Amino acid sequence: MGRAWLRGKKALVTGAARRIGRAIALALADEGVHVVLHSSTSAGEARDLASEIEGRGVSAWTVQADFRRPPELESLVGRALDLAGGLDVLVNSASIFPASRLEDLTFPGLLESLEVNAWAPLVLSRELARRVGAGRIVNLEDTRIAGFDRTHAGYMLSKHVLAAITRALALELAPGITVNAVRPGLILPPPGEDLRYVERLAGKLPLRRHGDPEDVADAVVFLASSGFVTGEVVYVDGGRHLRESAVDHSPPR
Repeated sequence: MGRAWLRGKKALVTGAARRIGRAIALALADEGVHVVLHSSTSAGEARDLASEIEGRGVSAWTVQADFRRPPELESLVGRALDLAGGLDVLVNSASIFPASRLEDLTFPGLLESLEVNAWAPLVLSRELARRVGAGRIVNLEDTRIAGFDRTHAGYMLSKHVLAAITRALALELAPGITVNAVRPGLILPPPGEDLRYVERLAGKLPLRRHGDPEDVADAVVFLASSGFVTGEVVYVDGGRHLRESAVDHSPPR
C-alpha cells in the first residue's frame, strides 16, 4: 500500500504555517493529501500556504486555535472535520520552546509547556479516535529527550510526557489508529538566530551536517502512509541521539 494510501486522504497539521510544520504540510500535499492547516498566531502565513498547496492540485483549509484556550483546542478536530468533510491523518507539530532551567522553572511555566506540547496532542488524538475511529497520528517529539537540555527544562519535560503519550496511545487506539513519532534534531535555528547557529553545531553530529525541514517531513510522510507501524520513533537528527544516549548522566560517586 505505502504512499499510495495517502492520495486523496485528508490531514490536520498543527503548527502548519511555519518552519517544520509548513514543510510537513507541503510534503503531504505533494502526496495528494488535502490539508487542514492549523495556526495560532500566523493566520496570514497559513492562508498563503493554503494558496500554495492549492496550486499543487489539492485542497487546503485554514483554522485557528490557541491551545491554551480549552474551547479552541477541544473544538479543533470538529472544525477540521467540518471544513474538510473527513480526517485520516493527524500530525501534532505545534509546540512552544520557552527558555527555563530547573532552578528557575515555575509551575505555571511548566504547565504552559505541558498544555501546548503534550496535553494538546492528547486531546486532539482522543477527538480523532472518538469522531473518526481510524487513521494515522504522528507526533513531533525531540531528539534531545535522549539526553537533557538544561536551558529548556520545561520544554524537555513536556516532550518526555508526549513520548509517554505516544506509546500509550499506540496501544489504546489500536487497531484502528496507528500512533508514531518523529524526533527531529539539528534542523532549524531557534527564533532570533540565523543559519550560522546550526552550522556551528553541525560538526558535533556523527553525520557532520544539519538537516532540513524536508528530512523531517519525509519521515512524517512515511509514518503517515504505513498501516503496519505503530508505537515507533524515528530519529531525524544526523545520529545525535547515539551520542546523547551514550553520555553517562549518573551523578559523580
